[in-house]
Amino acid sequence: MPNGILIIDKPAGWTSQDVVSKLRGVFHEKRVGHGGTLDPMATGVLPIFIGRATRAVPFFEHADKVYEAVLRLGLVTDTQDITGRTLEERPVDITPEQLEAVLASFRGEIRQIPPMYSAIKVNGQKLYQLARKGREVEREARTVTIYELTPVGSDPLIAPVISDGNDAAAPQRQEASGDASLRADVRLRVHCSKGTYVRTLCHDVGAALGCGGCMAALRRTRAGRYSIEQAHTLDEILAAPEPERLLLPVDSLFSDRPALTVNAAAERKLRNGAVVGTLNALDGEYRVYGPRGDFLLLGEIQTGELRTVRSFFEL
Repeated sequence: MPNGILIIDKPAGWTSQDVVSKLRGVFHEKRVGHGGTLDPMATGVLPIFIGRATRAVPFFEHADKVYEAVLRLGLVTDTQDITGRTLEERPVDITPEQLEAVLASFRGEIRQIPPMYSAIKVNGQKLYQLARKGREVEREARTVTIYELTPVGSDPLIAPVISDGNDAAAPQRQEASGDASLRADVRLRVHCSKGTYVRTLCHDVGAALGCGGCMAALRRTRAGRYSIEQAHTLDEILAAPEPERLLLPVDSLFSDRPALTVNAAAERKLRNGAVVGTLNALDGEYRVYGPRGDFLLLGEIQTGELRTVRSFFEL
């Protein structure tokens, strides 16, 4: 049975759950889960956990993320991205210095109010379901961390948008006229903690600049220790004669923990949920392997005793 982690380059137009459903059919395995939702319009790194590896999903939820986002200034929508209904349009007339000053104010720990178009539940109902009914409810601000928020490219500001403003295509450049433009794009690199809504970040940056803004495109380039260079497209997976060969081992998620190999007697105890004592190792978490080299579990040693944190061997 397949067990492991598959790094997907999610295509635009697919939900994270769409990808999960597709891969259940590819691998003939019901136990499939994802490691962090991407909006349908977004692309990029989506770790998929298959088989016994689904037990590792809770350990991935804290992972930080890296994105390339396009902030469209001058446009405010109800979804905080370009898929939504236009609420306001304003002229854009800012300098690179003004942009940098505002971006600097969003680095570090910030408070962020989740958008109405999100899957967060309030009184048992998902916010996006309420939003589709035209309702807005009070949401509690959350603390998130923005480790990096920088413009990408040597000329970060700003090509006027000469399309209708309702697509994620890169803007075409016009000769500077000195006049304020209606809508303009800035490409940003965003490194952030779990729970960060990049489209809300775009909305809030636009508000702080005074011209409004929304997210025009989003690509996740890293999630935890997994990067876009490790990702496979759905077409690649569907065309692969043995898609199981594309799976990363589940212990790759715990590569920052030291490895510990136990003997056959200790393996039997661990497989039965027992504690293994008299180990000469420092306290802490370990990747635990059997004598044949197979990954058994994530374990924790305290005062010489090894306990299972989460097992990954097949029962």
